[in-house]
Amino acid sequence: MNKRNFIKTLALTGIASSASFEALSKTLDAYAHLTPFDLAMAEDFWQKIRDGYKLKPDYINLENGYYCFIPTETLENYISHIREINFQGSWYFRTVQWENKDKAAERLAATFGGSPDEVAITRNATESLDIIISGYPWQKGDEAIFAEQDYGSIQNMFILASRRHGMVNKIVSIPNHPKSDGEIVKIYEDAITPNTKLMMVSHMVNITGQILPVKKICDMAHRHGVDVMLDGAHCIAHFEFKIDELNCDYYACSLHKWLSVPLGSGLLYVKKDKINKIWPLLAPYELDHANIKNLNHIGTHPVATDLAVNNALDYYEKIGAERKEARLRFLQLYWSDKVRNIPKINVNTPADPSRSCGIANVGIEGMEPTDMAKILMDKYKIYTVGINYAGVVGCRITPNIYTSTEELDVFVQALKEMAENS
Repeated sequence: MNKRNFIKTLALTGIASSASFEALSKTLDAYAHLTPFDLAMAEDFWQKIRDGYKLKPDYINLENGYYCFIPTETLENYISHIREINFQGSWYFRTVQWENKDKAAERLAATFGGSPDEVAITRNATESLDIIISGYPWQKGDEAIFAEQDYGSIQNMFILASRRHGMVNKIVSIPNHPKSDGEIVKIYEDAITPNTKLMMVSHMVNITGQILPVKKICDMAHRHGVDVMLDGAHCIAHFEFKIDELNCDYYACSLHKWLSVPLGSGLLYVKKDKINKIWPLLAPYELDHANIKNLNHIGTHPVATDLAVNNALDYYEKIGAERKEARLRFLQLYWSDKVRNIPKINVNTPADPSRSCGIANVGIEGMEPTDMAKILMDKYKIYTVGINYAGVVGCRITPNIYTSTEELDVFVQALKEMAENS
């Protein structure tokens, strides 16, 4: 096998040939008779999954939302990619790097929706969203709509666009516990005027884990002639959906979150008929591509991460989308249902399972979230993050599939004691 074929094979096969991955396959086979719902509660199975991660024993990590640890199989293959590319050097970059990146993007499109010429690999959700906001053909007086609960730096990008182009930002607010989908849709619709051009909506609100009815919002916005950009930073490989079935114009995600790709990998989806509408953030190597390659060129970059997308997809597909979603939702409801009716404890995430998945937010009356996070870490050895803005006062709690119910029991007991002592 020559080097060209070897590196292609390396990119496409990944961990499927590793001994540890074969062990995972045997584990899954042993539990194949269980439904995703039943498997979600099988702690012995998820302990075997946990064994495939190298985790710090110093604390219970309930802050996977920022960055999800990479399973050992993916990590080892990523390191192998780094070594191989360092061995290949310029030869790799001048021959097969783009072909391999295209193949990874094709797999992302096949798995999560969209056609291969609508899906690009970026470095993270922030870059993906900024590409759209900065490249949108704004005219003075145009309006954009977003929510105060949206990610802070993306709000700032809209502010920069306003300073540069004279466009106007209209900010709405989303309730933590909506009465219906219609209530959410109406909030966005009431903000639309004849000057509205683009609306940004969080598919999952990052600070609470609330899943918004984005398909209904997109359908409504399009009836008014408004483009919709969805911030799905936490959504891909978290719960099941197809991007192109949401009827959005633009979609962004960080693949280093729930897909567990190494840091430096994101996704950008642009509906085919919208690609030429957006000015590139950075000039492409060749001008005027007929597809999304016009938008995501960043020059020489760490291509080992692109190759590791395949390894992360291998692992995700082996675990199974339904099984992973069921596990994450089970873990969130396991702890949140135990504390929702306890005095002084406020869960800032909807109780309806269809409106959330693995992420939730909880606060204690009379306690600043930063103090709450500090007590959880210092006294109970639980790591999380405090949030206090946009009507959300509490700590964001983000377990991962390897988190045990025993660990969550420690967290629940900590919340009860902190509420009693507040």
